[in-house]
This record gives sequence, C-alpha cells and structure tokens, in this order.
Amino acid sequence: MNIPQHIAIIMDGNGRWAKQQGKPRNYGHLAGTENVRNIAIKADELGVKVLTLYAFSTENWKRPDDEVGYLMSLPAVFFRKFMKELMEKGVRIATIGNLDAVPEATRKVIEDAKRQTAENKGLTLVFAMNYGGRADIVQAANKAIAQGKTVLTEQDIEENLYTAGYPQIDLMIRTSLDYRLSNFLLWQLSYAELYFTDCYWPDFNEDRLTEAVEWFSNRERRFGGLK
Repeated sequence: MNIPQHIAIIMDGNGRWAKQQGKPRNYGHLAGTENVRNIAIKADELGVKVLTLYAFSTENWKRPDDEVGYLMSLPAVFFRKFMKELMEKGVRIATIGNLDAVPEATRKVIEDAKRQTAENKGLTLVFAMNYGGRADIVQAANKAIAQGKTVLTEQDIEENLYTAGYPQIDLMIRTSLDYRLSNFLLWQLSYAELYFTDCYWPDFNEDRLTEAVEWFSNRERRFGGLK
C-alpha cells in the first residue's frame, strides 16, 4: 500500500456529535481530543511520518468565551493523559501557527510537550494552533522580505512557511462532510489528495483512517503531468 508521508486533518464535527448525544458542545471537544491519541497512534503504525491536525484556527476566537476557554484547557488534558504513551511510541510534538496570542498557561503546556519529545524519532504530531492559511502565507512573505528579498519566488514562500522542513502534504482529510478548507494550509494543499467523510471527528476511528489511506493508495497522482 502506498502510504502518505504527511496527512493533514480538519477535525470537524465535535459540537454536532455532542448534540447527537444530548450533551453540551464541550463534551464533544473532549471526546475529539481523546480521539487524537487513537488516530496519531494508528497513523504511526501505518508508517505515516507527519500528522498535522487543525486544533484551533485564527477564526475560532470568534466563538463564545467559555468555549474558547475550554478549548484552551484541552492541551493540558491531552498531554497529562497521554504523554507517557506518546513518549513510549516515540511521537514528537510540534506546532504551526502563532502561539503568541495563546494564553500563557496553554502555551507553556504545549512548549513543555515539545521539549519533552524533541528527541523522539517516530511520528511527528503537529498541532495547528492559532493557525490560518492566509496568515501563514503573509508571515512567510514578510519573513522573506526581512531577509532582503525584493521579488519573491515560490521557493522564498515555501522556505518561510510554518511547515518548512516537513514533507509535502499528500492527503488531507476533513470529517463531518463539509466541502471546504476553512483557511487550512492553503499553500500546502495545492496538490494534496482531498478526502471528505460524513462521520464526525469523535467517530473517525482507526478503521476509517485506514480506509482513507487505502483510498489515497489507489489515487493516480500526476501533479499536472501525464503518466
């Protein structure tokens, strides 16, 4: 099977999943957070090198304050519960996005996890935190200009994106059957295979991930050329 080296996932549908259960939205966010562990471990077993998850977008600040506050508490919940297993599996934690606007306590938890796992050699688990695709391109252009570039090339942008140094994204998965990118990795997804599923993120289990990878494996990727 042709395994994608880099998978990106828009983890959508936590709130709607909770509503189906007759529970508040935050119940769905907690279930979705716990599912990150399941999918990360399975991705590692499949041979995926990098898994990038859309954890919190630049637009998510528009949500009610209590929901934003709960979302910002979830990294501590996740790492407290799963750090030991992540270390045993050799998972390395990384982030993309602007962490400066993230509450200090949340930022410290994330940075501590990155430091603890920095030497691990297994799956790189990337959390897109306070991330927006448009903002990513703008900051990359500004960094290139600050380096003295006056006429920018695609390579100048590529080298300054938050994802610089990672393999290209082969497969993007979005749960809950919305057919849009929602400002996620706009530059990086230009030649990724896009996979949409109708299940909500908490129900996107290991078997569904395997199905998505098998679907990818059967795609013919031409990158604008002919085969």
